[in-house]
Amino acid sequence: MNPGRPNFFAGAYLERRAEAREDPQWLSAARADPATLYVISQGTAQLVTTAATPHIAFLTGAAPFVQAADPASMTLLGWFQGTRCVLVELPAASAAPAPAPPDAAFQELRPLTATLPADEAALLAYARALSIWHARHVYCGVCGSRTVPVSAGHCLRCSRESCAQDYFPRLDPAIIVLVSDGERALLGRQAGWPARRYSTIAGFVEPGESLEDALLREVLEETGVSVTGMRYDSSQPWPFPSSIMLGFYATAPAGAAVRVGSELEEVRWVAREQLRSGEVLAPPTQSISWRLISGWLDGSKA
Repeated sequence: MNPGRPNFFAGAYLERRAEAREDPQWLSAARADPATLYVISQGTAQLVTTAATPHIAFLTGAAPFVQAADPASMTLLGWFQGTRCVLVELPAASAAPAPAPPDAAFQELRPLTATLPADEAALLAYARALSIWHARHVYCGVCGSRTVPVSAGHCLRCSRESCAQDYFPRLDPAIIVLVSDGERALLGRQAGWPARRYSTIAGFVEPGESLEDALLREVLEETGVSVTGMRYDSSQPWPFPSSIMLGFYATAPAGAAVRVGSELEEVRWVAREQLRSGEVLAPPTQSISWRLISGWLDGSKA
């Protein structure tokens, strides 16, 4: 396993060029550039090709979807593979303003992660997170007035002049940890998962809590195990809906007893051979949980 490899949904897939968001003419420049590509979303679904190997169904400025779009529904994503890229958000509850292009359809991202190219999946994850944030901040939390997009869609500002509160995209930090007693890993499963599927322990960081405090609390709450040491590994954006997963390794005393908390169906210590043989199934390879488990399996992060 390459320790420098970015997690799925992460990496240098996009030039964000944040300074371009401050140009009041950014949308005119995008429309005037025939090379500009548009990513189309409707609610949390996004327009992708329906081929056996799907790709983003990028549209040009001449496409009916783009021509009919409200300028306020457009967000500058950045430059993808050297080309300017703009997100167009269609209303989730209404009919599309134009027919979908041939061989394309609106689909949810999560089922596509195993088949989309990694850089395209990351771009859609970024777009999905922004779409969810926009949909949940239509009104000002201070005075209740409508918000309007500024900074090329990366800030929502209260339209009431006497308020003018600014809102920026927010992330929900969550720790995720591979706890080991040396020879075994502490894994849990949720009731709705496929048979034999287990994963590492995870949970959201609470207000006033450090990452280290959250890790200690979550492992103790969900498994009854007290962690004796921890170290950071890597992070992963997780747009379901708006998390950032912060991955750790931690140690626990050999033979530590486990108990099941309120959020998991089962918690158990698992030996490497049980994972290698398929007796216990690991999470999908796109997840940071798999990265943590595979690092422990091959001994590089033991």
